[in-house]
Amino acid sequence: MSTTALRARRVRGKGAGLGLLAWLLGIAFFLPIAWMALTSFHSEADAATNPPSFAAALTLDGYREFFGAGGGASPWPALINSTVASVVSTLLVLALALPAAYALSINRVRKWTDVLFFFLSTKMLPVVAGLLPIYLFAKNAGMLDNIWLLVILYTSMNLPIAVWMMQSFLAEIPVAVIEAARVDGARLPTVLTRVVAPMALPGIAATALICFIFSWNELLFARVLTGVVAETAPVFLTGFITSQGLFLAKVCAASLVISLPVLAAGFAAQDKLVQGLSLGAVK
Repeated sequence: MSTTALRARRVRGKGAGLGLLAWLLGIAFFLPIAWMALTSFHSEADAATNPPSFAAALTLDGYREFFGAGGGASPWPALINSTVASVVSTLLVLALALPAAYALSINRVRKWTDVLFFFLSTKMLPVVAGLLPIYLFAKNAGMLDNIWLLVILYTSMNLPIAVWMMQSFLAEIPVAVIEAARVDGARLPTVLTRVVAPMALPGIAATALICFIFSWNELLFARVLTGVVAETAPVFLTGFITSQGLFLAKVCAASLVISLPVLAAGFAAQDKLVQGLSLGAVK
């Protein structure tokens, strides 16, 4: 066997090994979700068995109880609050991050690297360290249990990572295209909306998806700063853990329903997400 053939055989063997490892990792990450989905269709008695009974009868009782069929609280207000807080904050983040990233990547300001480091340093503070000052501010401002307070918080929390991501995406846009638009008389708003945004659409979609996921899954601030009116879906989910015990089937049903918007958004934008994350990659 020649050296070239032996080398090609080793490359194929290495590729097959990496492919098998990727499949194993994918299955390992998917198994908890599949287990949660299966448990959500079991009765509480079957869900509490150890080891779990995979051949147990399937039922929708967990979903009926989650949606208030048994006289419990309705999850719709919490789901609507999470949708409003996540979508509005994501739109605000994109509206603020796009011009900021443009100033840091294309039309660079002085000491732009220091600005990026400052944005990154804001994420180094533990979230719990800022909880008390924010709570006191919200209390004195009369904004406790207010969904718009969460919108402001989620916007400020996601803005630094959005600027970092979009700065790397916009840095890949050819400057000649923007200069041509300026020569044609396009002003900054036109350049951002009609030139930069369409070319950086995959990166914008990836940034929007990540900000939406972070906002949807946030629990600490929502738990402390909201009550009944502005309760979000993760806070509503924690209400199923009571002193009377943990109702596993209903918790799994609630977790699956609350996870569906994020899973649906990720599935719908998966092609844009892959393009966006690879667009800002270091070559």
